[in-house]
Amino acid sequence: MTIRRWAAALLAAWGVALAMPQALAQPAPITLTVATFPDLDRSAKAALAQWAKERPDVQVKIASLQYADHHTAMTTVLATGSGVPDVMALDFRFIAKFTESGGLTDLSQPPFNGLQLKSLFVPFAFAQGINSHGALAAIPTDIGPGTLLYRKDLLDRAGVSEAELTASWESYIAAGRRIKAATGAYLLADAADVRDILIRSGVQPGEGLYFDDAGKVLVDSPRFVRAFEIGRAVRLGRLDAKAVAWSNEWTAGFKHDRIATQMMGAWLAGHLKNWLAPHSAGQWRSALLPGGQVASYGGSFYAIPRLASHKQAAWDFIRFLTTRKDVQLNSLKVMDAFPALLAAQDDPMMDEPLPFLGGQRARLLWRDIARQVPPIPVNRNDSMATDVIRSEFEQVVSEGKDIRQALADARRLLERRTRR
Repeated sequence: MTIRRWAAALLAAWGVALAMPQALAQPAPITLTVATFPDLDRSAKAALAQWAKERPDVQVKIASLQYADHHTAMTTVLATGSGVPDVMALDFRFIAKFTESGGLTDLSQPPFNGLQLKSLFVPFAFAQGINSHGALAAIPTDIGPGTLLYRKDLLDRAGVSEAELTASWESYIAAGRRIKAATGAYLLADAADVRDILIRSGVQPGEGLYFDDAGKVLVDSPRFVRAFEIGRAVRLGRLDAKAVAWSNEWTAGFKHDRIATQMMGAWLAGHLKNWLAPHSAGQWRSALLPGGQVASYGGSFYAIPRLASHKQAAWDFIRFLTTRKDVQLNSLKVMDAFPALLAAQDDPMMDEPLPFLGGQRARLLWRDIARQVPPIPVNRNDSMATDVIRSEFEQVVSEGKDIRQALADARRLLERRTRR
């Protein structure tokens, strides 16, 4: 080997030797596990391409289970500390149970300082992620402004106007009688829908849905009496299809044009368009709830388990999903998830006509509703109280149980269970 060739080989070897420590010093991409559920999983998946461009150092694995299975699994995960994801999606119905569990990271503390994000979100949604100890346990991503979706074609056949349908709960029921007589369609799927909306309406300062801020049970208050009375009137008038939400009978009611109205979160319009009743495009409209009441119906959140392995990257991903206007608007396009982020609500996209709703600019209505909903504190026993109230209501409408007796029984049962 000549001296020149030997020197070149030596220099090449030195180059490899010098490069090796640098290569070894570069950390391998980490993988975040995001535990979620349908249809929220579609929102996260839709954001992955953009995330990969901006953060190639953090890969994301979406682990999705059905709604009930997901929340059951996450309860077990937090209790056992086994199989803990980095990011945990939570639905509104379970938010208090999880935020009060002690198993989630307090995002108000350094290095997250999540309370600085408060002004970015609809106030009532951000408040729902704060537990009774003041810890910020979850960040909202989408919300469900309560609305009355109705079939304009069925109302037209019955000679019923939107104003008559929504003026009051009494006029709503009267309109339902005319709609059923003229078209054969039920006013709504389940009398329980009326109960749920009325329970969420007229909540006073210091009150949650079922408990006040001191933990006192509220289920025998006038708010619940009225909710049960109006719900019972719907059932006695044979105006509901007795179809429990998300059951086969419920979906069939929409597919076969047997349901004239549905009170739920605004996100239901997306479900109607995409899979419940795509054939009815152009026939639906969105309106205020009867009596002009405002209410929130559901919503989704992201949290970081206390035992998560990659908390900083998890926090970065949560902020990416929840505080980025472009990501939130993309979620609105993909799955009709109404954004919790105020900046996204102020985008011109809110003014777009929605073909499924006959060209109605319904997002403007939903935005107005969302900004009127007062913050309502959540309680870790809300999910249990929901089950108790549903059981007592069913006894009222199906077995004729006295309303005040039913609510008194519900109060005693909840007081006994929450004392444990």
